[in-house]
Amino acid sequence: MTATHHHISSGSTRATIRVIAAAEPVVRSVAARRVLATLRIAFGFTFLWAFFDKLLALGYATGKADNGTVDRFGTAAWIHGGSPTEGFLKFGADGPFKGFYNNIAGAWWADWLFMIGLFGIGLALTLGIGMRIAAVSGAFLYLLMWSVVLPPANNPIIDEHILGGITVVALALTQAGDTWGLGELWSRTELVQRFPWLR
Repeated sequence: MTATHHHISSGSTRATIRVIAAAEPVVRSVAARRVLATLRIAFGFTFLWAFFDKLLALGYATGKADNGTVDRFGTAAWIHGGSPTEGFLKFGADGPFKGFYNNIAGAWWADWLFMIGLFGIGLALTLGIGMRIAAVSGAFLYLLMWSVVLPPANNPIIDEHILGGITVVALALTQAGDTWGLGELWSRTELVQRFPWLR
C-alpha cells in the first residue's frame, strides 16, 4: 500500500513538474518578452503587407512602374491576373539558380505557393499561433528568396533574408507568441495538446 501510494505520488509529482515547466516562460524578463513580441508582430506585418500589396497592387512594390507612375488596384494585382512571382523571378534572378527561377517565374503553382506562404506566415506571426510551422516555413521562404540573387548585393553571404530566417526561428524558440498574442491560449487547445508541433 505504501509502495503503491509512493508510486502514485511520484508519478503525480513528475506530471506536476512537467506542467509547471511548460507554463514557465522561456524568456523570464518581461521587457525582453515584450521586445520579442513587438518583433514578432512587426515581422508578421511585413509578410501580410507583402501579401496584400501583391494581391491588390497597392502601389508600393506592386503596381509601381519604373517611371514612378502608380496604378493602384490595376492589372499588376493578383486579383486582376497579375503574377506575384513573375517580375522578380524573371528579371531579378541572378547567380547559379537564375535558369531555374526564370523557368518557374509566373507559374500558377509558384504564385499560389508564394501567396499562401506570405499569408499563412504573416497571420501566424501576427497572432502568435502556429509559431513552429511559421518558423520553418518562413526560414525556408527567406532561404529561397536569398538564393534568387547570388551573391547578395551588399555582402558576399549574409543579407536581410538570412537575418529574417534566423529571426523567425528565434521567435518560435523563445515562444514570442505568448506575449501580446494567442500563443499560450493556442497551446492549451486539444489540437495542440495532441500535436505539439502545431505550437
